Amino acid sequence: MRSGMGIIMSEIMAIANQKGGVGKTTTTINLAAALAEQNKRVLVIDMDPQGNSSSGLGIDKDELDTTVYQLMIQENDFDECVQRDVFENLDVLAANVNLAGIEIETMDMEDRNYILSNIISGIRKRYHYIIIDCPPSLNTLTINAMTTADSVLVPIQCEYYALEGLSQLIYTINLVKDRLNPKLEINGVVFTMYDGRTNLSMQVIENVRNNLNQRIYNTIIPRGVRLAEAPSHGLPITQYDSRSTGAKAYVNLAKEIIERSAG
Repeated sequence: MRSGMGIIMSEIMAIANQKGGVGKTTTTINLAAALAEQNKRVLVIDMDPQGNSSSGLGIDKDELDTTVYQLMIQENDFDECVQRDVFENLDVLAANVNLAGIEIETMDMEDRNYILSNIISGIRKRYHYIIIDCPPSLNTLTINAMTTADSVLVPIQCEYYALEGLSQLIYTINLVKDRLNPKLEINGVVFTMYDGRTNLSMQVIENVRNNLNQRIYNTIIPRGVRLAEAPSHGLPITQYDSRSTGAKAYVNLAKEIIERSAG
């Protein structure tokens, strides 16, 4: 990742897994915050109508008049919709329940699969990293996230059914790559909710490593009380408890990603 002569080389990363409860939103919030703390300009785009990334970053999503929804239906422009400097170096395109109506609202739009991509292409050079939190289902929102992104980061929970649905996700990513976005790649896999007290977590990691022909990040995100508490306080873990194992893990993941981007 090099920025020279005022131009930022940006990377757009969708965080996706069609299986819910794998730490997708937790990873979006905390990876974004950790990258921002490494002096990178970061934009989070919340593409989930539940708006958990927005509220987890301290935004009162239900009080907002302009969100990613107004942006996608072209009611407002980017600068009217973005929440600036939610934390230092971190902007957010927030979401709330209105976003659930996007399927119907965009039905007759030309290029409906590229609505977000067309908007973000105009502002991407403002940021080093743009991180998109995808909903757990495959719909217009996920497709828009994947046509906008350069790559997909896949969080996998360290549990027995970890690989369930993963082949479907990889199929979806490849389909989007073939039909809609030839530049899309799988960025890699990050293990979440690791419990060092159980043999199962280690077995799951070995199983995925043996069966998945994808890049796997060295950083493993632990299961932790502080990590689970942080979103209810509207803070990323690095601000809620910077000394916790969860905070250290996300800082390490951010450094791995920066290192890879620079390579």
